[in-house]
Amino acid sequence: MVNQNTTTHDDIYSIFARRIDGSEESMEQYRGQWILVVNVASKCGFTPQYAGLEKLYQDFRDRGFVILGFPCNQFMGQEPGSDSEILGFCSTRYQVSFPIFSKVDVNGPATHEVYRFLKQQARSWLGFQRIGWNFTKFLVHPDGRMVERFLPTTTPATIGNRLSTLMGDQLLPRK
Repeated sequence: MVNQNTTTHDDIYSIFARRIDGSEESMEQYRGQWILVVNVASKCGFTPQYAGLEKLYQDFRDRGFVILGFPCNQFMGQEPGSDSEILGFCSTRYQVSFPIFSKVDVNGPATHEVYRFLKQQARSWLGFQRIGWNFTKFLVHPDGRMVERFLPTTTPATIGNRLSTLMGDQLLPRK
């Protein structure tokens, strides 16, 4: 994958990404929402987290929360499919309804700008910028500040507990 945009961004909202249907989307449309960005893969030991991520999305989406899934094939070729195959897998196997984007690189010279920005904001628990595996997660505050980087082993349920705490009195009744 060729990285066509190596601009340094001051915030996540100035970045564009290609949705899995091929349309370009500005991260600006997510301003004011809690954002969980996840690099996903369909043939990974963590792939069952899709179910937990969908539940997390359903539980919190009416409270100003969105999950953005970015398929990545950089870890042992665990996301080999085309965009249409990935979309079919997510839709039929896990009934994913949160936004899924086209396959991206999360490390190396072709790192997508979303991940270049996120990794600059939050290093791993060992202090590295590099993403170590699929299902690494980044939580972004509604004002664009990086809140936390989560390991692939961190379950969506754990993130839900953390999100509930962070939202505090911002919890809104469900529709």
